[in-house]
Amino acid sequence: MARLPLSVLDVSLVVDGATSSSALDATTRLAQRADALGFTRFWVAEHHNMGAVASCSPPVLIAHLAASTERISVGSGGVMLPNHAPFVVAEQFAMLEALHPGRIDLGLGRAPGTDRNTMLALRRGTNPIDVDQFPQHVIDVMGLLGDVRSDDGMFTQVKATPNAQSRPTVALLGSSGYSAQLAGLLGVPFGFAHHFGMGGTSEAADIYREHFTPSPVLDEPHLIVTAVTVAAETSVEADHLMATHRLFKNGLRTGRMYGVLEADDAIAHPDYAQALEYAGTNAFYGTPDEVVERLDKLAVEMGATELMITVPVADVEQRLSSLELTANAWMQL
Repeated sequence: MARLPLSVLDVSLVVDGATSSSALDATTRLAQRADALGFTRFWVAEHHNMGAVASCSPPVLIAHLAASTERISVGSGGVMLPNHAPFVVAEQFAMLEALHPGRIDLGLGRAPGTDRNTMLALRRGTNPIDVDQFPQHVIDVMGLLGDVRSDDGMFTQVKATPNAQSRPTVALLGSSGYSAQLAGLLGVPFGFAHHFGMGGTSEAADIYREHFTPSPVLDEPHLIVTAVTVAAETSVEADHLMATHRLFKNGLRTGRMYGVLEADDAIAHPDYAQALEYAGTNAFYGTPDEVVERLDKLAVEMGATELMITVPVADVEQRLSSLELTANAWMQL
């Protein structure tokens, strides 16, 4: 039996003491390795005003990564649509698709991806775009890209250019049932942020399948579930590499932004004991076989049709190694 498609999500972590340039170079190397290893997609995130994350403009980064790889689909995980005018998003991804036909994914989310002040700066004023407009904006983007689902929308008045001969794959992303239901009703792929560790994955998956309606782009549900993975030659080494992620998650939980520390520095941090006790993680770490076993279990439990992994390891060589170990174990039948 063939394995499910396996993909990669990356946020361009800026390791403490390093630069955004080095973080983006690491992302490029990761995408190239994922391409060579046979992964299905490589997605990049949208976060703003975060010193630890260099991925703030998915379309710009996607253009670079698609030009730096050969066959892998490259996309957004995702574009936070309330931050942007639908027409601008459609034109950006129409251009990407024209440059790299058949290789561009447009994952759309409705969270701001940042704090309130930055959100207001992005949205140019004190009256931010109402998230209740999100469904219509999704329909507008799809229509502008040639997938018309309504008789009424901005796509009846304007067209996104350039007019590519194909269109990007549009998917909805989320960490709750809201986008799951909308993705089902529209009949598009749905990606659930299981790697957030907030729970609700199976409930959202059920909502997506329950509301799924076949569409011009999808006959059956396509559920992508993301997971944090760290694979190493030994379980002890993988546990050591997890220190970076544990401390970072504890910082998010307590409002203390420690930065992205190398594993040894994370373990030496005064708050690491607290991170071990409270930061809780649903990450899969261990030997490649151990990681793959847990990924298999996740896929079965959630009824996933694709899995997407993110590797929050500070050292780029170890991150690349983790990716390769996981791919080699996953693709063995």
